[in-house]
Amino acid sequence: MHSAWRCPHCGPVAPLHVAEHIGPEIVASTVERIIADPVADPTVDRVPGLVDRVDRADPSTPPVPLWCPWPLPSAWTITGVGWAGDDRSGVRATAVACSGPSPLGGGPADLVLVAEEPGVGLGARLAGTTGIDPGPELTDALTEAGPGHAERVAPAKVTAGGHPTPLWAVKSPTDRSAYAGEARGIWLYAITWPASAGYLLAEDVVLHDLAEWTPSELVYGAPSPYLHGRV
Repeated sequence: MHSAWRCPHCGPVAPLHVAEHIGPEIVASTVERIIADPVADPTVDRVPGLVDRVDRADPSTPPVPLWCPWPLPSAWTITGVGWAGDDRSGVRATAVACSGPSPLGGGPADLVLVAEEPGVGLGARLAGTTGIDPGPELTDALTEAGPGHAERVAPAKVTAGGHPTPLWAVKSPTDRSAYAGEARGIWLYAITWPASAGYLLAEDVVLHDLAEWTPSELVYGAPSPYLHGRV
């Protein structure tokens, strides 16, 4: 017996937990869960089919970040948080949803940020891409030069935890834009709905880890349907 969920395409996957509502107490509870991440014990049997998590026995290894745009873009709100994992494996992925006016006008837009260890697949699920990790697509993006450039230019750049972080476009359904990269040694996804909302990442977006400090000025909105899988 084990606590892993099973995907018909990927096999065992980490269980996903998404709060029904959103507010300061929900964020605080998620942060508490991240900080209380259990130390990985090499004597504990691993869930078959899952990639081993980052070694939490090393105290210098930070927990999975809970990335959030801060400051929030004008008129944007936090609309959901979630995490993947269980009591044995700890938090292996996190997700934060935000909503606000589309950068190009014409209605609302949504953004979901995912931080995950290798082999989790939460970002790929929300992005609508194939496979579990974006590695193969990022390899192609890094080796194929764009028109008029000697080397490939990242289509989106954010600042994550104080460090410039390039994000590369990955294949996704036409109703969204999806970008992936690496921050703090694990995957970082940024997925937007509609696809045109990806222009939000053309601005100077700064990502802050809420597990390090949660601003009291955060504004909360209605729960995100994308994070809850209702659309």
